[in-house]
Amino acid sequence: MMRDRIARVALATCADFPDLEAPERLVLDPLRDRGIEPVPAVWDDPSIDWSGFDLVVLRGTWDYAERLVEFMTWVRRADTVTTVLNPPEVVEWNTDKRYLAELARHDVPIVPTTFLAPHDAPVLPTSGEYVVKPTVSAGSRDTARYLAGRDDAVASAHAERLLAAGREVMVQPYVDTVDDHGETALLYLGGRFSHAIRKGPLLESGAAPTTELFAQETIDPRIPTTADHAVGDAVMAHLTGRFGTLLYARVDLLEGPDGPMVLEVELTEPSLFIQSDDGAPGRLADAISGRLG
Repeated sequence: MMRDRIARVALATCADFPDLEAPERLVLDPLRDRGIEPVPAVWDDPSIDWSGFDLVVLRGTWDYAERLVEFMTWVRRADTVTTVLNPPEVVEWNTDKRYLAELARHDVPIVPTTFLAPHDAPVLPTSGEYVVKPTVSAGSRDTARYLAGRDDAVASAHAERLLAAGREVMVQPYVDTVDDHGETALLYLGGRFSHAIRKGPLLESGAAPTTELFAQETIDPRIPTTADHAVGDAVMAHLTGRFGTLLYARVDLLEGPDGPMVLEVELTEPSLFIQSDDGAPGRLADAISGRLG
């Protein structure tokens, strides 16, 4: 009897990490154990024939934010010859953080956010600390924390520079509970809750935005509260109703005065922190395997 062909799955990454980052490589052996050949593949490598893969999973495409049009063109083109996950319509929705306004309209609590279009004059808070960042960004690039009254000129220059480049800007209050409590990231694999982590604070007051591909994070396992789960599940219910079951999702929460608030939802190339939970690499491999039919 002829043996069935081994399924090939591309784990799309960027040229800075052609073999994937170390945590992402933890899924390789579980995929092989399930009879799948995993192949790290740089998304903009012109020599790659994407039709040779049964599935393309976006994992480390960290440079997409600066090349969004090119990246989305590749995602859509690759999806015509194979299946890209998460799908192009999800990626297009998720790579612009204006999706937060949609979540708010559906009664999901978010960090209060003001959006500025390129033709807008920067309007910044007059008290307290706040964060300025572009709506299209990854890894905290072009993101900085400011104090009203002290950093107004620098913050305005930051926002004006982004707006002059044709980028939309978002302004949010700095939620100072992050300094002690940190962020809570809920990880969902195959539409189901998998594990959670705590991320320590990233932004120093008055510091310039990182020039690295992404800011370094302090990560620890975390047991989410019932309130955390409720907000995360509300986000996932909205996403599932809009897009169907997603291969993976990460919901980042900050603790607000009335409970958890969504800071962002990562559906494109999120760090899934599978190194933080012994069962997570296998659950991710199962989710990928399940999409192969």
